[in-house]
Amino acid sequence: MVRDTKFYDILGVKPGCSQDDLKKAYRKLALKYHPDKNPNEGDKFKLISQAYETLSDPEKKRIYDQGGEQALKEGGVGGGFSSPMDLFDMFFGGTFGGSRGRRRERKGKDVVHQLSVSLEELYKGTVRKLALQKNVICDKCEGRGGKKGATEQCPTCHGTGMQVQIQQLGPGMIQQIQSMCSDCRGQGERINPKDRCKQCQGKKVIRDRKILEVHVDKGMGDGQKIIFNGEGDQEPELEPGDIIIVLDEKEHPIFKRSGNDLIIRQEIQLVEALCGFQKVIRTLDDRDLVITAIPGEVTKHGDIKCVKNEGMPQYKNPFEKGRLIVQFLVIFPNEIDPAIIPTLENCLPPRTEIMIPDQAEECILEPFDPEEEARRRHQKNVYEEDDDHGHGQKVQCATN
Repeated sequence: MVRDTKFYDILGVKPGCSQDDLKKAYRKLALKYHPDKNPNEGDKFKLISQAYETLSDPEKKRIYDQGGEQALKEGGVGGGFSSPMDLFDMFFGGTFGGSRGRRRERKGKDVVHQLSVSLEELYKGTVRKLALQKNVICDKCEGRGGKKGATEQCPTCHGTGMQVQIQQLGPGMIQQIQSMCSDCRGQGERINPKDRCKQCQGKKVIRDRKILEVHVDKGMGDGQKIIFNGEGDQEPELEPGDIIIVLDEKEHPIFKRSGNDLIIRQEIQLVEALCGFQKVIRTLDDRDLVITAIPGEVTKHGDIKCVKNEGMPQYKNPFEKGRLIVQFLVIFPNEIDPAIIPTLENCLPPRTEIMIPDQAEECILEPFDPEEEARRRHQKNVYEEDDDHGHGQKVQCATN
C-alpha cells in the first residue's frame, strides 16, 4: 500500500505506473509549467520536478511509498535536485527556448551546404575549395558585446528572453501569445548603447569569410556527408557547431551509376549484331577500353554484358571497383534493297512455313502512332461527355 499519493497526484499518474508513463507525464507537465513559458508557475514547476525525481529513483520511491515525504526527510534523502532546472536540462538536453536553455546549450547549430560534383570527380577524387561566411566571436570585446560589466538584465522581458501578449477575443475569452523579446533578441540581457562594442555593435560576433578545402574521396556517392567539426557559427558560451557538406551528384550524359556499378548503353548496327564488332569505350578517367564480339556470336537487341573491375571505385577501398555494365541496342535499317533479299535469305536461317487457309482475308499493315491514338481517344471522351450533358432530361414531380 502507498501511504502518500501526493507526488503521484502532482504528475497525474497512479501508483504502480511504469517508468515510461512516469516520463511521459513529467515531460508534458514540465514543458507546460516551465518558468520561461509560465513565469508565474515557478512553485508548480518545482513540485513537478521534485515528484519526478523522487518517483524515478527506486530507493527514494520505496521510502516514499512506505512513509511519505516525512520518511524521506527523516531518512536524510533529499526530495529533489538542488535546482529543478538541473533535472529539466538533464532530461531535455537543455534546449528549451528561454535564456537558461540557451546558456546550458553545449553546442551551436550545424551549418549545411550542398556541393555539386560530377561523376568524373567522384570516380577520380578531387579537392574543391568552398568559400562561405560564418559568425566568429568578436576579438575586440572578446564576445562580451561591450565593456566589462556593461551587461544588464533586459527590462522588457525581465531576463526570460520571451514576451507574452494577451489579447481579448471576446467576453471572458483571452488569448496568450508568446514571442521572442525584440529588445534583447531572446538573450534575456542587453548592453547599454553607449557601452556597446564599436566593432560588433553589441552583437558579440562578427561575420568572417572562411575557405574550406573539401576532399572528395574516390567512390563517394550522392548525398554523402563530409563533416568539418567545430567550423560552424561561433557564439559566446557555446561550442561551435559543425559545417556539413552534402554531395550532390550531377547526372552524366553517358554513364549511369548504380552503387559501385556503371551502366552504359551501346548502339550497334545490325551487321555488327550478326557478324561481330569491336567498340571503344572511354572511361571516366580517360582510358580507352576495347570490347569485342567475335564473328558468329550474335548480339540480340537488349543483351546485357559486363566488364569486371571497371565500374566505380569502392569508397575507402579504391583499388576494388564494381562492374561496367553494357546494354546493347541494335539499330535496324529502315529499308533493304529487294534485289539482295534472296542473297540475305540464303545467309539466314530459313523462314517457318505458314499454311494459309482458303477463306483467309488479306489485310494491310499501317504505321501506328501512339500520340495520334491518344488524341483520338481524348476527342471521343470529350464528345461523349458533351452528349451526356446536352441531352439529359430533367424530371419534375407534379404536386397538387
